[in-house]
Amino acid sequence: MSFDIEDLKPRQRRPGNALKPSPLPEFLQRMLERGKAELAAPFRGITTAGEPVPGLFSIAKTGHSLQGVVDAANAFLASLAPGQRAVACFDLETGPWRAWHNMHTFLIRHGALLEECDGAQREAAMALLRASMSAAGYNLARDVMRLNEHIGEITGRAGEFGEWFYWLSILGTPSPVAPWGWQIDGHHLIVNCFVLGDQMVLTPNFLGSEPVHARFGKYAGTRVFQAEEAQGHALMSALAPEQQGRARIGMELPFDVYATAFNDNLVLPYQGIPYGALSQEQRERLWGLIGLYVGRAREGHAEVKLDEVKRHLEATHFAWIGACDAVRPFYYRVHNPVVLIEFDHQPGIALDNDYPTRHHTHTLVRTPNGNDYGKDLLRQHYLQFDHARPDSLHRQGKA
Repeated sequence: MSFDIEDLKPRQRRPGNALKPSPLPEFLQRMLERGKAELAAPFRGITTAGEPVPGLFSIAKTGHSLQGVVDAANAFLASLAPGQRAVACFDLETGPWRAWHNMHTFLIRHGALLEECDGAQREAAMALLRASMSAAGYNLARDVMRLNEHIGEITGRAGEFGEWFYWLSILGTPSPVAPWGWQIDGHHLIVNCFVLGDQMVLTPNFLGSEPVHARFGKYAGTRVFQAEEAQGHALMSALAPEQQGRARIGMELPFDVYATAFNDNLVLPYQGIPYGALSQEQRERLWGLIGLYVGRAREGHAEVKLDEVKRHLEATHFAWIGACDAVRPFYYRVHNPVVLIEFDHQPGIALDNDYPTRHHTHTLVRTPNGNDYGKDLLRQHYLQFDHARPDSLHRQGKA
C-alpha cells in the first residue's frame, strides 16, 4: 500500500491549552504516573537480563579537548537573566536528567524555554549544541526543530508546535575537570550530554519528526532521516532470505521505540541476527549504519565511541520488525553491550492516520549497561574523588 502525506489531515484539536492540559487526559495521566515511578526507581540502565555488565566503561583521557563545550555552556549561562539562569541550572546528582519525554504536551519540562529567550540567547543555546555535536548531528537537530514549526503550520496550532518550544538545562557547573552536563528536551528532540574532563557521553539522544519532509511553508524542502531509513532498509535488503528470517522478530510495529522516555531500566534481550552470521559486505553495511548514529557526536568523540563499539562487534545484533519493501513502514535496532540504536516508523499523532507510515519517524541512541547520562563514569569518578566537602577544590572544578 502506498501512502502520501497529502492524504493525511490534521487531527482535531482538543479544547484547552494542549501544552498544559488540566486536568490531564487519562492517557497522559497514566504516562505521568509511570514516569514518576520510573524516576523514583534507582538507575540501572538498559540491560539484557536485569543487571548491568561491569567493567565496560572506564575513565580515560581521549585526547580531544572539550574546552569549547565548557566555554559555550558558560556563554549560554552568561546570556541569561538571573531568573532565567535560576530555572536553567540544576545539581548534577539530583537534577532532572531522567525527566525527559518526547510528547509535545507539557508534563515535566524543566530548564530555560527557548521560546521565551531572545535571539542572542537562542544563538548561545545553539552554540552549545554545535560545540557538542558533529555538523551532521547539529544540522539534524536544527532541522527537527524547524519541522516542529512546520507541524504547527499544518495543524494551525502554533501555540503547541514551534521551532523554539525546547527547554535547555545545565546540570552541575561547566568545568574542564569536574563532571557536569547539559540537556535539551522537547518534542522530537532530546539530547543528553555528560562531560567529564575530555570524555563525553551523548546519550540518551532521541530525534524524530512528523512529518519528515516540509513540502511548503517557512522551511519548505527541509527533510530528515533519509539516510537512517535508506541505510537500515539497504542492510535488511542485503540479507539472504534465511538471514532475513533470523533478523525479523515480528511484523507488527511497536507504538514507539522500546527504550523511549521512562524506560531507563528497560530489560531488552538481544534479538535478531548476530554480527557473526553476516557476510563481509553485510558487516560493512552494519558498521556504516552504526557510524551514522554515533556520528551525531562531535568529531573526535564520535571516533572514540566507535572504537568502543568496535570492541563489541561480535556481540552486536541487528533486529527488524515489519515488511521490507519500497513503501511499507518498518522498525529496526542495533544492539550490543555499549550501544543501542532504534529506528521506528510511527502512526499519526498530529496527523490523522492511525497506522504507521514513513512520514513519522523516531530514532534513539542509548548507552546500555549503566552509562546513559554518563552515570557509570560518574560513579567511577566518585570512587576516585571525595565529594563530601562542597568547598573542596575538586567540587569547585579547580582540581
